[in-house]
Amino acid sequence: MKSVNDLTQAIESLETRNAFQDDVIEQLNHELSVHQSEIAELKLQLNLIAKRLKENNSSQSGKEEIEPPPPHY
Repeated sequence: MKSVNDLTQAIESLETRNAFQDDVIEQLNHELSVHQSEIAELKLQLNLIAKRLKENNSSQSGKEEIEPPPPHY
């Protein structure tokens, strides 16, 4: 049988481990929220770039100018 002292040490060990895990979970949660914010910002920027590319392509296709081939052809 385990003595009371052994059980107390086991409980303290589990409590220490639990506190450490709580701290790690809190750190990971913070990092996750930072990454989610960054992803949201990157999505907005990507949508803006895609919109600008579409606008640029549509304005170029409307010109109807045919560029002559380069001189080396």
